[in-house]
Amino acid sequence: MSQLMDAPQARARTLSRHRWAAILAVLVLGVLNLGLTGPAAAEPSGVGDSSSTPKFLKLTLDSVSPNTVTTSSDSVVTITGTVTNIGDRMVDDIEVRTQRTGAITDPRGLRSALRLDQSSYPVATPFVDVANRLSPGQRKQFTLRVGVRAGSRGTPGSAPVTASLDIPGPGVYPLLLNVNGTPAYGGQARLDDARFLLPVLGLPSPAGDSDQKSAQSVSAPTDAPVATTMLWPLADRPRLVAGIPGSVNGKALLTDDELAGELATGGRLDQLLGALESAVHPDSAGTSANVASALCLAVDPDLLLTVSDMTNGYRVLASPSDPDGPTRDGTGTDAAKAWLNRLRALAPTMCTVSLPFAQVDLSALAAVHDSALTSRAISSPTDLVDQILSMRSMHGVSLPESGSIDSDAATMLGQHGFTSAVLADNAVAPAGTTGTSSSSGSSTHSATTVSASSSTATPATVRLPGPTPPAAPSNGTSTPDPGMKVSTFDIWPATALAAVGSNPPTPAFTPENVRYDVAKDSRTARLQDALGAMSWTALNPQPNRPRSQLLMPPQQWSANRDEAATLLTQLQTLVHSGLATPRSFQDLLAVQADSHPYEVSHPSGASSGAVPDSFVAPVQQQAGRITDLTNTLVEVPQQEPTPQTFVTPLRDDLVRTLSLSDRTSTGSQADTAAQRRLDQTTTALDGLFRSVTVLPPGGVYTLASEQSPLLLVARNELPVAARIRFKIGVPSGTDITDIGEQTIPAEGTRSFQIPTKVSDSRSLTIPISITTPDGIALGNATSVKVRSNAYGSALAIITACAGALLFLLAGRRLWRRFRGQPDPADEGLDPGKRRRLNRYLRARTRVLQRQETP
Repeated sequence: MSQLMDAPQARARTLSRHRWAAILAVLVLGVLNLGLTGPAAAEPSGVGDSSSTPKFLKLTLDSVSPNTVTTSSDSVVTITGTVTNIGDRMVDDIEVRTQRTGAITDPRGLRSALRLDQSSYPVATPFVDVANRLSPGQRKQFTLRVGVRAGSRGTPGSAPVTASLDIPGPGVYPLLLNVNGTPAYGGQARLDDARFLLPVLGLPSPAGDSDQKSAQSVSAPTDAPVATTMLWPLADRPRLVAGIPGSVNGKALLTDDELAGELATGGRLDQLLGALESAVHPDSAGTSANVASALCLAVDPDLLLTVSDMTNGYRVLASPSDPDGPTRDGTGTDAAKAWLNRLRALAPTMCTVSLPFAQVDLSALAAVHDSALTSRAISSPTDLVDQILSMRSMHGVSLPESGSIDSDAATMLGQHGFTSAVLADNAVAPAGTTGTSSSSGSSTHSATTVSASSSTATPATVRLPGPTPPAAPSNGTSTPDPGMKVSTFDIWPATALAAVGSNPPTPAFTPENVRYDVAKDSRTARLQDALGAMSWTALNPQPNRPRSQLLMPPQQWSANRDEAATLLTQLQTLVHSGLATPRSFQDLLAVQADSHPYEVSHPSGASSGAVPDSFVAPVQQQAGRITDLTNTLVEVPQQEPTPQTFVTPLRDDLVRTLSLSDRTSTGSQADTAAQRRLDQTTTALDGLFRSVTVLPPGGVYTLASEQSPLLLVARNELPVAARIRFKIGVPSGTDITDIGEQTIPAEGTRSFQIPTKVSDSRSLTIPISITTPDGIALGNATSVKVRSNAYGSALAIITACAGALLFLLAGRRLWRRFRGQPDPADEGLDPGKRRRLNRYLRARTRVLQRQETP
């Protein structure tokens, strides 16, 4: 019985231990979650390593209205967002509030303020409930209405406002959305946040009564408007398959058909062009014409070349990684025609400038040191743009994709006639300051960080040193050093503009200490940051900063039409409010350069997004081979393709190998694409050099005499005539004449007779190959087996002996005849017959003489 009673007690004790263990585990887990999800562990969205911190909620900013506060806008800001449970447990009591910090007073804050912890945003509104509970995977949208100023009521009839941001005056204000919740097994904590900038160009009346707005609104000072210019890039990554030389009727081959979608209605390039069309040719709701004067279209000639090829029909690789694989017809011919026609109609009506070909890395291009490749990459683009768009674009100005160049690239630009360049303001520095260190950031920077971290900004226009001026003339006047003018753009608006769109990169000129993954922020938040960055200079006139602003989006921009239109509207708002004045790109380039000397200073982050040095030597080698091939080809009048037309696509492939496209976000993929393109070009050149060759003769070639010519046949499979020289190995005892430079017709063969002299009879093996006139090997070497029938010196001795014997015998016969002695060789001949024969011969002689006498 006692055993029966002990069993339940044992089970009870076991259950009690299990219950206490479970309770203890829950408590420990709750403490851990409280510690991990509390304020001290939270970081700004997009900052830090999210893999080390448990994530329960994701807060996304959906819209901000108005996105820019003005004296005439609503006095209430409506913010919508979405909270999503991205964890593996339920979250209860979800609530959101808005916080702000003071207006940004230093341009670095346009970036660094977006990394501050929530404790740095002291002005906070009350929390607003969003949801009682969200299960894993669930989401809930919310709306916050916060007043701009204390007492803001918004427009009559609008939803009530329960809180205010209490903004004191115009400026650019960082805002933060803070979401709190209680995860299962945890306590209340801040689980995520989202940051964005709110530009305030003026404070509206808090009453919402239009009659009182003018009296109670606060405007920003307009006594020093900023002269503003904005470039509008149209570019794309290289699409043409490498290793295909020029032809007359061949179709273009693209790596993929993504460009067809970008050109079609709703595509990236269609939307960018559409937004610009609305600005330059506005309708009733478009951008004003005076703002259009501040815009300049910047076009990648490689994009134009590709789109132009697409209009004639094209093929696409079935697999982009298999250039030798099957292909299919492209689907974007009609879209390419329509887009190119729109661009041809727009470009002549506005400022248009050419970008470097295929967004080439100018520093890597300078390191290659190939004049033909350099000319194609930076000099030919303006001609391509003018030819394809049937217009006259701006010449003599370079716009590097990276926003920076090294000294070799600056020298290269000057040697090719460039008088101006557009660079980031931290890509130049006062002369003599490069190489100095800065305490800004965790790494040592060169003088490029002067403009990024100091209070003194780089002037709007500076001059780089040019070549050493010549000696002073005899009249005592000196020749000034022209150098090259550099128009600088502010890196902070440029960084913010680069983040707008579907594929936000971080530019190479952005300082390392303010870099973070902006892709984790919503597109709305990134657009707000760009609006704030565009407005900061206009709202903050400072004596040490120029009242000039060049807005420079990335060349391969991924903004859609709505985002692009919003940015253009912001520019229009700045102009209409008197905070900015439009300035044309031509006027910007004409600005007098600062009197102090400057020099290029490569930004510290530029090397990470640059083309690796490992590509320089191979590109240089293949560029030299293209030049050798070009020097071999012959231009025939009225025959296509010409040598330049034939080899130019291969040279373009090498330029595309040095492209900076996609390097800011996917460096390894860019290296793979560049290596594939280089390999394809190398293989193609190998095939072209093998296409001109000497044909191996069949069997053994027999020389009929000592001086019989050697017959050879050369073949040219290229569509262009080629100049060649024969390279023949001459065996001992053989003399083979060099026939010099010869021409083989396009896609044809030609026979050649090589004067040859062999002094004896023997079998020979003669190695034969052909080269370019400069001695570069062509085709495949071969050899000719020759059998000579010449007897040489033995034949000469025999002939001489026979001649001597014949002379002796004839002399002997004549000698006996003169002496009247019969020749022993005539013994046995009848004397009568001899006399009759002699009489006949004398008679015949007389008859012939009478016939000759007149």
